[in-house]
Amino acid sequence: MNIKVGTRGSKLALIQTNWVIDVLKQRYPEIDFEVKVIKTKGDIIQHISLDKIGDKGLFVKEIEKQLIEGEIDMAVHSMKDMPSYLPDELKFASIPEREDPRDVLILKKEYKSLEDLPKGAKIGTGSKRRKFQLLKYRPDLNVVPIRGNIDTRIRKIEEENLDGIVLAAAGVLRANLKHRISCYLPIEVVIPAPAQGALAIEIRKDDVELEKLIDSIRDENTELQVAAERAFLEGIEGSCHIPIGAYCNIDGESIKLTGLFGDEDGERLIVKSIDGDIYNPRELGLKLSKVILEEYENYGR
Repeated sequence: MNIKVGTRGSKLALIQTNWVIDVLKQRYPEIDFEVKVIKTKGDIIQHISLDKIGDKGLFVKEIEKQLIEGEIDMAVHSMKDMPSYLPDELKFASIPEREDPRDVLILKKEYKSLEDLPKGAKIGTGSKRRKFQLLKYRPDLNVVPIRGNIDTRIRKIEEENLDGIVLAAAGVLRANLKHRISCYLPIEVVIPAPAQGALAIEIRKDDVELEKLIDSIRDENTELQVAAERAFLEGIEGSCHIPIGAYCNIDGESIKLTGLFGDEDGERLIVKSIDGDIYNPRELGLKLSKVILEEYENYGR
């Protein structure tokens, strides 16, 4: 049996794809996997910030087209890049264990934490979610836009005279660059993107055999967290243009979902948490989206 796996061509995308293949190969050594690199709109347009070139789906649409047409059998994505809704022909297979969902700071050598940074320190990020939460905590910071893969962004600390950059911990850890992390940003300070650190394995809806294979690497806690966080994203109807964050914490049979929603300028930034149980993660996510949207509409009244 030969399975064609579609992915973006970035270093991190290939690391994530090969990780999924390696885990599946441990269980099914008789299966051959073939990686097919597919360029997406988000990869081709590198000089414009994400919120100006389109919506969620920038890094997936071309891959999904090949999956629907049978050019590939499955695709591996970062779950946080996935739109709220998939094409009718496709579905998510089981989700493997999540990597650390937090964001991290990679700073110049003389700094070790967010508190260490001098007044007016120049921090690079392409994310409004990160930018506005950092400015809420440290209004004095100078947050500037950057794009590119992990290595490119790290290089920009020197090239663009930045004091540091913000990245997802998951990508840095998967790229074997843990030694570059200066500090982890607590979820109380910077709420992650919904499903950050989780991988999405996308297949055709009618591919029952492949779905069974991928079930073998399922992680129940990750699926629960992703269900709650993506339901919040769906309820908000979120895009790249506005800051949105969500994190689901599991404590026994209880879950606590924290959500963030703001406007394009960061003037309105609403953060709320609600509690529920592990049996209704999707309902909790949708409920939190309604609570936050209501507060957002009434902001300043």
